[in-house]
Amino acid sequence: MGLVAADGAIFLSAGVPDPDAAHFMGEGDSVAISAAVAALLEVTLGRRRLVWGGHPAITPMVWAFAESMGIAYGEWVRLYQSLRFADEFPEETRRFRNVVFTKRISDEIGPNLDLMRDRMLAETKFEAAVFIGGMKGIVDEFVLFREHAPEAKVLPVASTGGAARELAQSQYFDPALATNLDYVELFYDQLAIDPNERRFASPAEQPADKAARIVVPGNDRPATDER
Repeated sequence: MGLVAADGAIFLSAGVPDPDAAHFMGEGDSVAISAAVAALLEVTLGRRRLVWGGHPAITPMVWAFAESMGIAYGEWVRLYQSLRFADEFPEETRRFRNVVFTKRISDEIGPNLDLMRDRMLAETKFEAAVFIGGMKGIVDEFVLFREHAPEAKVLPVASTGGAARELAQSQYFDPALATNLDYVELFYDQLAIDPNERRFASPAEQPADKAARIVVPGNDRPATDER
């Protein structure tokens, strides 16, 4: 497919920890996880591309939010799914218009996830990654993301618990990732997105000049419009 053009995309790695799972890495705050995912969508949709590997608890959330935004979410959002889990896809997977299905290469889960993640992180140019809740798979994606996009910003949102908290505690990250529960404010700040940046129906309509995307409060014209 080649690299995605224009601005770098945002990679989302999120999940709801299951205490009964073999790869459990600590309790997650389900309310915080939902709030953080919703906030990331609020901040980025129509402004930055979003890429993620479908998680059955997260995909329906992304679908519902994207559907309500009035944007061409098939162009702004790219979902990766391994056909190893075809019997477990949530209903919303079939509704997305931009799903990349990676082939089933064995009955084992590991090799299939490895293939999906390698493609997911190799086929897009990323400017940042956000890690929310989750279990060991979040850590695996964190390590792989660092390999594919070493210069990109990584944001393990510690306040959501689970693997994200473990990642944040393993090395230095901005303390706001653990203390700021206003996730909309947090992502505007950490991803350096101006709250006054307009949303566009598709990436093709978005000006390359970031200043041309900004609408001055109280004025419906871009900040660079001198008329």
